[in-house]
Amino acid sequence: KFLGNTEVDQPKGTEVVKDAVRKLKFQRHIKKSEGQKIPKVELQISIYGVKILDPKSKEVQYNCQLHRISFCADDKTDKRIFTFICKDSESNKHLCYVFDSEKCAEEITLTIGQAFDLAYKKFLESGGKDVETRKQIGGLQKRIQDLEAENSELKKQLQVLEEQLMIAQVPPGSSMSSKTPTDIFDMVPFSPMTPLVPLPASNGSAPPPPARPTEISRDLFGAEPFDPFTCGAADFPPDIQSKLDEMQEGFKMGLTVEGTVFSLDPLEGRC
Repeated sequence: KFLGNTEVDQPKGTEVVKDAVRKLKFQRHIKKSEGQKIPKVELQISIYGVKILDPKSKEVQYNCQLHRISFCADDKTDKRIFTFICKDSESNKHLCYVFDSEKCAEEITLTIGQAFDLAYKKFLESGGKDVETRKQIGGLQKRIQDLEAENSELKKQLQVLEEQLMIAQVPPGSSMSSKTPTDIFDMVPFSPMTPLVPLPASNGSAPPPPARPTEISRDLFGAEPFDPFTCGAADFPPDIQSKLDEMQEGFKMGLTVEGTVFSLDPLEGRC
């Protein structure tokens, strides 16, 4: 079980470790009273360092490089507790990691010690080049993680910008139809600046003139309306036309009724 880590003042020392263990044990009791469980972890120990993983997902929670671990010990008063102090690569602070193992606390401490021995032997064999290589690899891995996080953030921003562009963009092929303004009676106002020009037909020739309606409209009394432009002498037979001429001459001479002279004009319909 992983009790957690806490900052310490010194990179090594038994008293330093004891203070960190007391602090984290007190925090564990508070979490237990609140109903929180102590998380279980998996340790991977090698000549390169100690990795703290999630036992189910195998995700690395902490990667403590071996050359940064300055102290490792198990608690002699509590056989379940073991600790190590590691210098953080980002903040350069010394952190004490505390674990609770029911059966193998001492064995884990010895295993970390063996990893130090093997790493030191390899260092002597390679002449110190291996340590520098590991440092460079660690720095490159950190740089890769930062670039991946930055790349993910830029992808999110790009997706937001594409969504805004799709909303603001007019779909291709669509045309904006301009509506002709109308008056209060929903009629298109007449404009003398736009003369009525017949539109050409689809084949290029002028459209035919509009055909007059065959049905003649009649007035309230069923009579055809009088049209002075279409009514003439040729519209009546010769005998009827002569009678109309005689009647017109007689009416123009005038009639005397009670001392008033009326002059009637039947063609104009007034007196």
